Amino acid sequence: MTTSKIALVTGASRPHGLGVAVARELATNGFHAVLAGRDLGRTRQRAEELSADGLAATAVRVDLSEPATIAAAAAWLGDEFGRLDALVHNASLMPDWDTFSLLGADLDGVRAAFEVCVFGPWALTQACLPLLKAAPAARVVTVSSGAAVQVRAGAGLPRPVGAPGYSMAKFTADALTASLAVELRDTGILVNSVDPGQFASHPELGDENDGRPTEESARWVAWAATLPAGGPTGGLFEDGKPA
Repeated sequence: MTTSKIALVTGASRPHGLGVAVARELATNGFHAVLAGRDLGRTRQRAEELSADGLAATAVRVDLSEPATIAAAAAWLGDEFGRLDALVHNASLMPDWDTFSLLGADLDGVRAAFEVCVFGPWALTQACLPLLKAAPAARVVTVSSGAAVQVRAGAGLPRPVGAPGYSMAKFTADALTASLAVELRDTGILVNSVDPGQFASHPELGDENDGRPTEESARWVAWAATLPAGGPTGGLFEDGKPA
């Protein structure tokens, strides 16, 4: 069993994505970052870029819509490291960004969003639970979204829910966070969601001015992944404050 802290970050294959930035932030702070993505070649390239900068990083294939890859990744983590100090659910899917109607939603897209944002992270947490318990102070973090606020508004929302599949999935993921925190309360494992705010994750498409640097949002996700003992659990945070 390794003595280094191990972090698994899903959705870590895009060069300027939040997942890679979170992995870099954690690796800079002494973690061995395990980058997970559907495309192993692209994910491995991101890990190699971190390694080239002197950071400890590895890649593993995880497709949250394929249970077999979840089981395989958990088994590999167990064989390779024997523990997991931080599990960051960053992978996401927004198939209906231009839809503004629950009744007009494509339910296949809704199911796909739930698969990646809810069911996959749920299954991955189950599969990694023995590894999380093997760490002295494990943390589970789910990257949330301001889109979930629409659902929380309920009947007070002045317009139909935008991106309904994505928004409903993120809202459900926040509820899952709170429920898991209760179930894991006596284990010392802290479980929280983080709204990363608006950040520019596609500079190659010219969105530099559409939000703050991705690295800034990544720091707050990493903050939740490194909370001290006795820290908050079951909450939704933005920039380190309850959202």
